[in-house]
Amino acid sequence: MDISAGWDLVVIGSGPAGEAAAMQAAKKDLKVAIVEDQSTLGGNCTHWGTIPSKALRHQVRQVIRTQRNPLLRGIIKPREIRWQDLIARTQEVIDSQVQVRTDFYVRNRVTVFTGRGEILSPQEVRVDDHAGRQHLLKTRNILVATGSRPYHPDDVDFSHPRIYDSDSILTMDHTPRHILIYGAGVIGSEYACIFTGLGIRVDLVNSREHLLDFLDTEISDALSYHLREQGCTIRQGEHYKRVTADEEGVTLELESGKKLRADALLWCNGRSGNTQKIGLENVGVEANSRGQLKVNERYQTEADTLYAVGDVVGWPSLASASYDQGRFCAAAIAGDEVRQVTDVPTGIYTIPGISSVGRTEQELTEAKVPYDVGQAFFKNLARAQITGERVGMLKILFHRETLAVLGIHCFGYQAMEIVHVGQAIMRQPGENNTLEYFIDTTFNYPTMAEAYRVAAINGLNRIKR
Repeated sequence: MDISAGWDLVVIGSGPAGEAAAMQAAKKDLKVAIVEDQSTLGGNCTHWGTIPSKALRHQVRQVIRTQRNPLLRGIIKPREIRWQDLIARTQEVIDSQVQVRTDFYVRNRVTVFTGRGEILSPQEVRVDDHAGRQHLLKTRNILVATGSRPYHPDDVDFSHPRIYDSDSILTMDHTPRHILIYGAGVIGSEYACIFTGLGIRVDLVNSREHLLDFLDTEISDALSYHLREQGCTIRQGEHYKRVTADEEGVTLELESGKKLRADALLWCNGRSGNTQKIGLENVGVEANSRGQLKVNERYQTEADTLYAVGDVVGWPSLASASYDQGRFCAAAIAGDEVRQVTDVPTGIYTIPGISSVGRTEQELTEAKVPYDVGQAFFKNLARAQITGERVGMLKILFHRETLAVLGIHCFGYQAMEIVHVGQAIMRQPGENNTLEYFIDTTFNYPTMAEAYRVAAINGLNRIKR
């Protein structure tokens, strides 16, 4: 066994949280090693989650846009596009991301150990690499950033070639005509949009009564309407009873008595933290039923030298937040002030996309906050008319008396980009957070960001009648 001592921090997992922690720690002059079980860097975010699904979405959006453009309509026929071809293009993006991420480690002189990491003690990590060798890393601190995986109930056979989760769907070698999606959370809703965009019949089964019910109700309703308009069947308040599959397809039996039959099933009902078999028992730390670890404000577990960030600590389980958690945790280990991830914008890559930051109308009503609403409908914006992306709206929630911006909710083209304009104003202190900023500031024309000026004027008109 090769024994390597003198490390300040050993990070297990090279996804967004682990990478950010390693880079930040290196910039703080700590000696850092990172352990990655996969043969290439980037973690599940790069290889199975965020990057491939968003690359797929972009390709499908391009197909949809050609169908809307009278000059291009007919050049591409969505139903003739093979799933395998989309995946091949997605792999090109993944490979590019791997190269970029690998360069980060080289430039910052972070040592990479490729293999399975196991915590042996509060200051020791063993790595079994892919060549059959073992490395013992002696370190002052250990950071678990191993990400998450799709949750698998015991009574569903995921080894069957027609039953997929959000990881294995990227290996599907056929293009279904009809697919069932069980679970209408963020991942299920995103894939429902991808498949309907390809002209594939979709049954989206939601165990809740409303689609993405953590969103502003108006935005959630808009997504439901748009999905149905594209041909997706949404079944609300349904729970599975049994899943059976054969060579021809999959049957999903629901507790309500319904039986749904399709060519394939995509299971999107939650995720579990990747904390199994990494030696937590050796440091007296136990994960919950979903594989998640409890941490304090320093991202520290019950073991003083063991930290955790990213999906393994639960909310918000977003790549963007994981990056910040990794940076903040590494800075805290280096002795800097402890910082927390707050005011995280929601980014949902449906078609059209959804993004929000701040409070919803429901929350403000329950808190008895005197608020009002400013709206801009994209169909009225010159930029949306030029691009043909007329579906959607921007909604600003603001305090009626102080005009402070309380929430931004956007549904439509570039929603995930323009939400940050509102987020920047909301983060300003005191009177600098004001709806009037959007009226007093000149926006480029024609742009989607101009929706802020339109919505702000609309909001002020409501309260100055």
